[in-house]
Amino acid sequence: MTPDKHTTIFVIGDSTAANKDTTGGKQERGWGMMLQDCFDGDYIVVDNHAVNGRSSKSFIDEGRWDKVLERIKPGDYVIIQFGHNDEKPKADRHTDPGSTFDYNLAKYVRETREHGGIPVLMNPVVRRNFFVVAPQNDDDEKLRTSTFKNGVKMIEGDTLYDTHGLYRVAPRDVAIRMNCHFVDANTITHNLEQGLGTEASKKLHMWYRPGEEPSEPKGKQDNTHYNIYGAKVVANLLADALCKEIPVLSRYRK
Repeated sequence: MTPDKHTTIFVIGDSTAANKDTTGGKQERGWGMMLQDCFDGDYIVVDNHAVNGRSSKSFIDEGRWDKVLERIKPGDYVIIQFGHNDEKPKADRHTDPGSTFDYNLAKYVRETREHGGIPVLMNPVVRRNFFVVAPQNDDDEKLRTSTFKNGVKMIEGDTLYDTHGLYRVAPRDVAIRMNCHFVDANTITHNLEQGLGTEASKKLHMWYRPGEEPSEPKGKQDNTHYNIYGAKVVANLLADALCKEIPVLSRYRK
């Protein structure tokens, strides 16, 4: 690998990784926005194609995957991370683990290889879900802002509860079947948030009291999306895991 021939790391996925609008001091970031800072840009270029609200199905149906395929060079890497929106019931996004979700992940792996690329499957990052009564995965806003249920403040405990179920298992299963690189982003972020605990984990997310953050004057309580600090922390943890899985990348780790 030489400076005049960059290796590209493509990222495809959803809002947890996506590029965000930074105008007006907005604080929300996807971890994919911060991944370039983890690698030497003279050798590694991160090309982030993750988009808010996309599932493994809609990313293909909208033609976004075809645009990535057109750009892949032999030796490039493609990080594939979906699940948050595959869980939703809407027909244009929903897939089922063990069937359509796995099929789409396998398609990404197969077609990446057909273009000379190296696929890396990741399972979804966790939601910050310490609630004693877990919200159902049926509504975007309820999942993002889960403080109140039926008008009553939900009580948070000390244990982080999973919201992804088999959607966190399927990427590993596909990786094993297809002999594909795999990074367990779910366990990595679970350990991060559980280790920080109920209060400190809020500092990773778009979680602000009214008046605390100028770009969110009314406050915000978002348990899914990262702020600048959270995205940096998660990007660095995933970069470390990526270098452990693919040691050659560690040469270019910053």
